[in-house]
Amino acid sequence: MSMRGQSEAAVSRWKQVLDIEPDYPPALNLIGVYSMARGDFALARDYLLRAVAAAPKFAMAHANLSRLHSAQGDTDAALASINQAIIADPTAWGAHMERARLLEAKSRPREAAASWGRALAYMPESAAQSAQLQQLVAQARKAVSDNQNSLREFLQDRMHGLMGKGSHPELERFENCLDIVTGRREFVTARPLMLPYPRLPAIPFFDTSTFDWVPAMEAAFPDILSELESLLQRPDLFVPYVQTQAGSPTGQFDALDRNLDWGALFLWKNGARIDSNADLCPRTEAAISRTPQNIIPNRAPVAFFSALQPGTHIPPHNGATNTRLTVHLPLIVPPDCGLRVGGETHVWQPGKVVAFDDTITHEAWNYSDRLRVVLIFDVWHPMLTPLERQLVAHTVESIMTFYGDNADLGEL
Repeated sequence: MSMRGQSEAAVSRWKQVLDIEPDYPPALNLIGVYSMARGDFALARDYLLRAVAAAPKFAMAHANLSRLHSAQGDTDAALASINQAIIADPTAWGAHMERARLLEAKSRPREAAASWGRALAYMPESAAQSAQLQQLVAQARKAVSDNQNSLREFLQDRMHGLMGKGSHPELERFENCLDIVTGRREFVTARPLMLPYPRLPAIPFFDTSTFDWVPAMEAAFPDILSELESLLQRPDLFVPYVQTQAGSPTGQFDALDRNLDWGALFLWKNGARIDSNADLCPRTEAAISRTPQNIIPNRAPVAFFSALQPGTHIPPHNGATNTRLTVHLPLIVPPDCGLRVGGETHVWQPGKVVAFDDTITHEAWNYSDRLRVVLIFDVWHPMLTPLERQLVAHTVESIMTFYGDNADLGEL
């Protein structure tokens, strides 16, 4: 039997259903679509209007009625019907795309861009990657991008000259705000794995010029680099940074588990001084001691040289608590190395301190053909008061006691 014959047989059966239940929406919708395909627009309109009257939340019937109006050249009616389809099913990405097309036909590009954006947001990845939809997806992305660029220019023109009056640190947050509003970066949030501390802002990279301990740390760079160069003559001192407990899932760190591609030479680990290593680095240890290290019995401080072998990628992950900042002092930094925190990418500069919130999703890589080494340690979050630091320390220590020595609490 031909496809047409199959359709006619199906329509015949649906008509039999309507003889029993005259307002059965699926039957009315299917017969309406069949009539539209045959060019009988009047009959199609009758069936589809009956379908949406019988089931006002039947999104497909509204969408098909919109198609009928479009075929008849009535853009206003088509837009009204597709709006009803979206009300009935707000996540129907196809309906948002049709609405965008209709709005473009009516020369309303800004509203169309919003609909294109919603369509892309709701479209499954499988659909977005399908060969049949690539042209449509590219059209949607271009419309959204063009609109965001126009919005950015529109907003910048209405700042009344204020953008030229402030310093870069003063304007940086607002520039980031514009980036988020106009789609150039994501709005990042902190996701602490173990101890989330409320009312601390999610700042990917901190302005280190506001930290009084940074100049002394950077001044110690030559001494620290000299000590590192001696340590590199002893590769046996480095251990794999990722060492998952037996029986625990490795997840995204599977390739690095017990692997020296990401090696560490610890000076302090879990609050304990590694005497055999730290004794080799007195000037490094002295420089770190002048920073506001977080100190938690059996947990912190932690300080180590992080060695990333050529071609190594540390996958995206989140730290345990936003009560601390992770600090990097870059020592050996070949090209093609970087650190991404949230939507911001930082390229290390030897001797220049970097401080970031590691509870924001972050990753690092060394795509060069040489070793990359960074000194890493933690400091207290600068917004915590001395009392809060004590309370956090007691809390972490108590959590560890509650769960016992064998509990896997991550890097809390």
